Amino acid sequence: MEKQTVSRDGTRVAYERTGRGPAVVLVSGAMSTGATMAPLAAELSDRFDVTVYDRRGRGESGDTAPYAVEREIEDLAALIEVVGGEAALYGMSSGGALVLRAAASGLPVRRVAVYEVPYAMEDAAAPAAAEYTERLAEALGQGRRGDAVELFLRRTGLGEEMIRGARQSPMWAGMESVAPSLAYDDAVMGDGRVPASTIASVTAPLLVLAGGASDGWWHEAARAVADAAPDGTYSTVDGQTHRVEPGVLAPVLAEFLAG
Repeated sequence: MEKQTVSRDGTRVAYERTGRGPAVVLVSGAMSTGATMAPLAAELSDRFDVTVYDRRGRGESGDTAPYAVEREIEDLAALIEVVGGEAALYGMSSGGALVLRAAASGLPVRRVAVYEVPYAMEDAAAPAAAEYTERLAEALGQGRRGDAVELFLRRTGLGEEMIRGARQSPMWAGMESVAPSLAYDDAVMGDGRVPASTIASVTAPLLVLAGGASDGWWHEAARAVADAAPDGTYSTVDGQTHRVEPGVLAPVLAEFLAG
């Protein structure tokens, strides 16, 4: 990341900015840094002033204890100030949950888009979410970063053989380096269910996307998020899954973000 700003609590936030036009800030999900969003930023930069950044505790950004979701919202506030005092927000996966909470908090947000925020649609999922939170806190508290990453990968549905393979891969060290931030994404997700009362405070136009090839529960969650917003729209991105291709997503986002 080439530039830095400072959040309200003194935490440095590293970011990169590209393109010209209306300001858009892209927010990554779990186990990701701003670099993860760079390909999408490149696709949008011909029409927008696009900012990607390392969320706190990742990449080149700092991390100030104790963590609170409000601090991450303040990070976004600092970035919005940098790009002119108003911006559209796009959030991927759990980054979408942060975007929704930020928009509901009253930040000067022009438009909001999220892709496949992993909310559960059944109350029966709450105990599993609580167990994950407890086991994640225990692993991180004991410094077992690898075990924390395993817990996350298992929760996303990755098989044991693939997890063992990941442990032996060159990318594992990087995954362990951002493992503490898994607790931050877990906090952003709350109890894992759609926070309808929070989303009801998102007054900006909201686009909620799911991949056309994704499992049905992604679509159920996306519809529920859109239905909870005063100005929410649900749509699909044809042929895509949770690993959405930037070149396919960008035209859909651009049309909405242009207003």
